[in-house]
Amino acid sequence: MKLQQLRYIVEVVNNNLNVSATAESLYTSQPGISKQVRMLEDELGIQIFGRSGKHLTHVTPAGEQVIAIAGDILGKVEGIKKVAAEYTQPDRGDLHIATTHTQARYALPEVIQRFIQRYPDINLMMHQGTPEQICDMVARGEADFAIATEGIHLYHDLIMLPCYHWNRSIVFHKDHPLAKCKTLDLQELVKYPLVTYVFGFNRNSSLEKAFAQVEGEPRVVFSAASADVLKTYVRMGLGVGVMATMALEPGDAEDLVVVDASALFEPNTTKIAFRKGSFLRSYMYDFMERFAPHLTRPVVEQALGLRDQKQIDELFAEMTLPIR
Repeated sequence: MKLQQLRYIVEVVNNNLNVSATAESLYTSQPGISKQVRMLEDELGIQIFGRSGKHLTHVTPAGEQVIAIAGDILGKVEGIKKVAAEYTQPDRGDLHIATTHTQARYALPEVIQRFIQRYPDINLMMHQGTPEQICDMVARGEADFAIATEGIHLYHDLIMLPCYHWNRSIVFHKDHPLAKCKTLDLQELVKYPLVTYVFGFNRNSSLEKAFAQVEGEPRVVFSAASADVLKTYVRMGLGVGVMATMALEPGDAEDLVVVDASALFEPNTTKIAFRKGSFLRSYMYDFMERFAPHLTRPVVEQALGLRDQKQIDELFAEMTLPIR
């Protein structure tokens, strides 16, 4: 059994069982990958992948367990490399941050700027996507941190640390009928089509919980990962915007009505997540503290020493997080 073989089977899964795409991503040949996968299966005496002719069709039950362990092993190998680099090149390395448009556009710029000034030799790379996409990247080891609000709780192999709370605002064109309302409530809001974030409505979201208390079903006609895109479609008259207050700028009030919705919806919590078992470099601890000052190294290490996410949540429940 070779590390290369373990890397191949993990990457085949990451590429949706497409061996050609896997070969391209790993800069090797398709026959080479197929041969190594077969050799590993022969050595283990099991099938990792089901096949139809030359095509892989599914991961077998035994294969699921092997691939899960292989992912852990590869993560440990990367951890060993990071341990060595921590002692030989403490201020050099890579930092991959996967986040949403709102975080990248409104919450992170100043933090990133100060971090780069402090660590000019760190290769910092930002990856944007939906909450599901960025959590997938961290779960697969393609990014070090995921910073998001929704969706992280779906990934049980990630450790999640709360960074700050944020509220929503209701946004609509000045000609909209809601502009005539003296007091805006959910019962009135549910009458109109809405535009909001991807993942804005799901079983655990504050939007879903709030609208469940009124008559009628909210109708989301457009969703996007970008607050700027949402504002564009609000201006087009497509619907009423429900978005993060921090994503609104002074110029938006020139043609839009902005209503603070903190009394209508519970605050949301942005979290930073990383894979369980990850070795965190010193500059990674520093980045977390720059983004969320209460996430000092001792606090993060205390969280890492806890048994499960429930205990981590209980630890931070006693803290007062900032509101943005």
